[in-house]
Amino acid sequence: MRRVFPVFLMIGLLVFFSCGKKQTECELDPDILSQPLDLEFARLEKEFFEAKSPEDIKFLLEKYPDFSSGYLELDQYPSVDSLASVLWEVNQDSAMRVLYDSVLVEFSDVSDIETELENAFKSIRHYFPDFKAPKVYTFVSGFNSDLVISEDMIVIGLDYFLPADHEFQPDIARYMAVRYERKFLVPMIVLAISSRYNQTNPADITLLSEMIYYGKAYHFVKSIMPCTSDQYIIGYTPEEIEECWANEEYIWSHFVENELLFETNPFEIRKYIGEAPFTDAISTKAPGRLGRWMGWNIVDDYRLNQDLSLPELMREANAEQIFRQSGYRPRRPE
Repeated sequence: MRRVFPVFLMIGLLVFFSCGKKQTECELDPDILSQPLDLEFARLEKEFFEAKSPEDIKFLLEKYPDFSSGYLELDQYPSVDSLASVLWEVNQDSAMRVLYDSVLVEFSDVSDIETELENAFKSIRHYFPDFKAPKVYTFVSGFNSDLVISEDMIVIGLDYFLPADHEFQPDIARYMAVRYERKFLVPMIVLAISSRYNQTNPADITLLSEMIYYGKAYHFVKSIMPCTSDQYIIGYTPEEIEECWANEEYIWSHFVENELLFETNPFEIRKYIGEAPFTDAISTKAPGRLGRWMGWNIVDDYRLNQDLSLPELMREANAEQIFRQSGYRPRRPE
């Protein structure tokens, strides 16, 4: 039974407001896991910092041409020797070596990440047979990039995913930085991959359309990774996850009473969809991206009530139809 929290209806009341998804039972399908899948996974930061000369760097660039061109942008340099020379300077930089040493301590073993990615890729391919597992490279980016994801290659900047209390942190807002930890990594990748299958109507520029887009994206991740806690999918704390369900009716009434669903003003939409420490329009204690969470609830109900497969859900581009046919109603606290 969910813990009950008071609903905030008094104007000016300082509320402890938060939200998340209810956790469903975890079960990995053995038929999905038994699929053969060859995942190419390489620790390039090790090969890079173990290089002893520019020639070793050049060998690395030629060994991984997709990484050299797709990530390091080799075509922007006069020659491979020129890029190797630049990278050798990075290799010799004392600050980068200290950062690499820290990454090596925290990520001495990444077999859990590799296994989680492999299982996720198998699940995606189960639902979408055209999916081909991309090569996966880890690297130390010097906080220049967290994730680079294409259909053929994924580059993980491991330095971005050091613990939240580590002395080295990316130069981003704290409320976002706390979501850059190890357990968020694979859900982030799957969330990015979901965009390949998440069909939308470009002419629909309403808040509802944005809500449904993110709702489908989060639902995709949960379907692919059913044993992953919802906090690592949407990025809300366990306490927020508990409290939000008890306050869902209040959240929904705010959207309805203020006629927000068909709002097209981008500044208004950003208040409920964009990255922010809180949703000020509701409360300074309400987490940011609240519209995304509400969209997730609607999408969950839509797929359940319409008895759709995951591909059928992702192909539906009509956000208003999803909302109308979801039968969505807030759940009263138990």
